[in-house]
Amino acid sequence: MRHYICMPVASSRRRRGFSLIELLIVVAIIMVLAAIAVPKLNQARMYSQETAAVKQIGTIHTAETQYYSQFGKYAVQMSELGPPNSGQPGPTGADLIPGDFALGKKSGFVFQIQATPTGYAATAVPEIYNSSGRRSFYSDQTTVIRENWGPEPATLTSKEIH
Repeated sequence: MRHYICMPVASSRRRRGFSLIELLIVVAIIMVLAAIAVPKLNQARMYSQETAAVKQIGTIHTAETQYYSQFGKYAVQMSELGPPNSGQPGPTGADLIPGDFALGKKSGFVFQIQATPTGYAATAVPEIYNSSGRRSFYSDQTTVIRENWGPEPATLTSKEIH
């Protein structure tokens, strides 16, 4: 009976890895691509957050209309449009918008409503200018949405969004 012992055969070829220069070139290429892609990604994210802010102002308009039809006046705080602290919905918590939105922050923007002589005004300002948005928004019971490019909040005299 013969027993064969399997021995590894030494390779006559030496396995070659990447040189340091090749790895540095690959890292440099990745860094250049990242430097191009990251600003574009940030711009796209800010644009989507600004679009969401405009949609949220539309949500405020809808909620204010419902609030007015139920209570005969406009809400003057975001919390009045949100869920009640306890019990049934009422003027201090009409349950017309989600609780997180009623706290005044959503999608990187800070939202506020306030009373005006003719109704209400709603504003949306980026939490961090040039990070969560580059524009601020203003609207009132007319439902015309206005924008301001820059760190100053939009007002009644700002340019309309078309």
